[in-house]
Amino acid sequence: MVLSALIIFFAQLLYVPILTVRTIMMVKGMKQKAATIGVLEGAVYVVALGLVFSDLSNYLNMIAYALGFGIGLYIGAMIEEKLAIGYVSLEVNIMNRNDELVHRLREVGFSVSTSEVQGMNSVRYLLDCTARRDREKEFIKIVSTYEPNAFIVSFEPRNFKGGYITKAMKNRREKFINKKNSQNKDNK
Repeated sequence: MVLSALIIFFAQLLYVPILTVRTIMMVKGMKQKAATIGVLEGAVYVVALGLVFSDLSNYLNMIAYALGFGIGLYIGAMIEEKLAIGYVSLEVNIMNRNDELVHRLREVGFSVSTSEVQGMNSVRYLLDCTARRDREKEFIKIVSTYEPNAFIVSFEPRNFKGGYITKAMKNRREKFINKKNSQNKDNK
């Protein structure tokens, strides 16, 4: 009785994060990976649900299923945050033109387009930027250092066509890392 509840609980801890990763891969267009993970997800799901349905009078199994599902969602969210698959578009709204910020963002490999926009009471400056999702916090930290009062909005684009995005951002990032490593060696 308790053993089946524990099996159900741990099956849910495995199933739900797999479900989360599979869903992310589907949304990101990674069909083959999503299908492969879906096979594992289906197997775990059938085992856990089979145990629950084998004895509907055992409330401990149902509680284990629900608790495992809830905790599994939390674990899945943490895994998704760590994987950070894809890109993020960031809009930065600042009061004044800040060439140092723009230069720094470009130097470390972020794409940056700038424009002057009309705010409610004044002219403002808008930076339209793109980054890999795993670098979003780094981006926000750099902007916050140069512009503590910046208004930053991020969202995930579904598709890209043309432009600066992938190859140039990777090349710029590698160039920055090589330069930084070279400076570190010179300082030693």
